[in-house]
Amino acid sequence: MSLSPGLLYVVCGPSGVGKTSLVQALVLRRPGLALSVSYTTRPPRDGEQQGVSYHFVSDSRFNAMCAAGEFLEYAQVFDHQYGTSATAVEQMLAAGRDVVLEIDWQGAQQARARLPGCVTVMILPPSVAVLRQRLTGRKDDPALVERRMRDATAELSHWPQFDYLVVNEVFEQALADLCAITRSGELRRERQGAWVAAALPELGKI
Repeated sequence: MSLSPGLLYVVCGPSGVGKTSLVQALVLRRPGLALSVSYTTRPPRDGEQQGVSYHFVSDSRFNAMCAAGEFLEYAQVFDHQYGTSATAVEQMLAAGRDVVLEIDWQGAQQARARLPGCVTVMILPPSVAVLRQRLTGRKDDPALVERRMRDATAELSHWPQFDYLVVNEVFEQALADLCAITRSGELRRERQGAWVAAALPELGKI
């Protein structure tokens, strides 16, 4: 039975919308999904582990990887760079694994150009006011909150470019919506063809 390639799910959304928590819960709820670990030039935060949360690298290493064409996508976010290893993602997809990638809208454009079959999802807040409340609740500097709000408005304006929109008002409902999206990908005709050929060979005679 031939192996069907996996699907790449690209999940985007502005800071404060809850996409990281949703993606982490999605992978726990659907263990068949593989989470791609990004590279970043920012320093680790408390509790983050090398190779688990991110691959933490220097600016010079990141720039060398860019020059060598090693990234599926990369972008500057605030004061640091983030990127996704093209080889790691393509190997998992070739092995039949579905992969989840949490990036920003710029990275989503690059991923879509390189892998046109990827499924893109934008996480939306229930309102701009709620997003501001969530960002303010982090106790960050007010100037940083305003900067993030400007970036969030710009990112959310790209919603028409995405295949699916998930509103994170009630976390469990948003998680259920993400699970439904990934489950629908598993049920695509082209992915079920190998199973049909093996389990129902009589259908090939029709």
